[in-house]
Amino acid sequence: MEHQLTIYNTLDRKKELFVPLHAPHVGMYVCGPTVYGDAHLGHARPAITFDVLFRYLTRLGYKVRYVRNITDVGHLEHDADEGEDKIAKKARLEQLEPMEVVQYYLNRYHKAMEALNVLPPSIEPHASGHIIEQIELVKKILDAGYAYESQGSVYFDVAKYNKDHHYGKLSGRNLDDVLNTTRELDGQEEKHNPADFALWKRAQPEHIMRWPSPWGDGFPGWHAECTAMGRKYLGEHFDIHGGGMDLIFPHHECEIAQSVASQGDDMVHYWMHNNMITINGTKMGKSLGNFITLDEFFSGSHKLLTQAYSPMTIRFFILQAHYRSPVDFSNEALQAAEKGLSRLMEAVDSLEKITPAATSNVDVKSLRTKCFEAMNDDLNTPIVISHLFDGAKMINNIIAGNNTISADDLKDLKEVFHTFCFDILGLKEEIGSSDGREAAYGKVVDMLLEQRVKAKANKDWATSDLIRNELTALGFEIKDTKDGFEWKLSK
Repeated sequence: MEHQLTIYNTLDRKKELFVPLHAPHVGMYVCGPTVYGDAHLGHARPAITFDVLFRYLTRLGYKVRYVRNITDVGHLEHDADEGEDKIAKKARLEQLEPMEVVQYYLNRYHKAMEALNVLPPSIEPHASGHIIEQIELVKKILDAGYAYESQGSVYFDVAKYNKDHHYGKLSGRNLDDVLNTTRELDGQEEKHNPADFALWKRAQPEHIMRWPSPWGDGFPGWHAECTAMGRKYLGEHFDIHGGGMDLIFPHHECEIAQSVASQGDDMVHYWMHNNMITINGTKMGKSLGNFITLDEFFSGSHKLLTQAYSPMTIRFFILQAHYRSPVDFSNEALQAAEKGLSRLMEAVDSLEKITPAATSNVDVKSLRTKCFEAMNDDLNTPIVISHLFDGAKMINNIIAGNNTISADDLKDLKEVFHTFCFDILGLKEEIGSSDGREAAYGKVVDMLLEQRVKAKANKDWATSDLIRNELTALGFEIKDTKDGFEWKLSK
């Protein structure tokens, strides 16, 4: 490969050179949403993080099979093993079939992801469509002696597994830590150990979402779906498993235990986790009143928002921080992201206004190299963005006549901005947003200003002044340059 990517492997807690198990093919599995409510900012961060990884691996020349699951069996209210299924609860309250709830929110999730310019995965399997695979996984773990049946449910025997393997190697915990932090919940008498987790749960008579199994009617435990579907679509060994940092324990820890117990060794080569988004330093949650959906960001309808923010502003805001760093939401931070994105898109637009010279005194090659170096260093998107802002200064200096650029270098500069802004970071021009109105009106404004240039050439000062004054009154800033004109829409 032309470039070598180094990524932080959560399992080893260090950066490692990414070497695919089956080069040039890459298998990547990312935990997707539980579809019982609208997508929020917390959903956006892993989606954008692993979208950038997907885009970059593809750009490096790998053939990537990207699997992102949909949890439509539902999580239980109190924890992964107890309580009421959230999808079933929503269905009961709204008098709908559970799959109506799933489809409604899945459609809305897809719409939000499309607005954020998140590419669809290669495969998007549903937990409810892979019950057979999950039952087979449970059978294998039982056969290996690391699970037990209890009152129609099947539990993973964490203590027995820990004697032969290390339960807690991803999260850095030991079994005593787990036992000390495990809450006592109703119905735990079925378990041998409070830390044991459900592989299959017996369905109570009122439970809507249920399937037949060798242990009676029930439903799979939360952790089973990713292990079963990852194995089905990516094989017993695959490259990358990703998700939010909040999934490290217990979800991904349990996935490791399930895979080792069922096949004898680890399934995943690299574990990657993005950090959280907080609001004023506090984790987002409905009970705290600081839960903001993506639709509310796009419309500005939440009480904590001072304005609407476009999907690309949200994407740019997230990319301005390294994926392993926490991000704290504030209106000020999003407004700064909006201005920064506008500057970057103005630079992209300005590339078309440059007239090449015979020689160059700018270093486009260095800009390209620095951007790739930042991406290769564990997807360091904020550093890429800083280099692109340096590129924007280069463009402004060329337009101002302080520097020159040859035709070949101009072509390369356009390619650098297109590759990193659009292909890798996944930004796009927006129409109808506060920044994107320029794109909507651009052709009309350019046409009017070209008529003004002709009027000035013909010394028709009345027409020239009329066009300028009318556009200024509409909120456009007009600037005459040696090559013609520049304009932008005032904030």
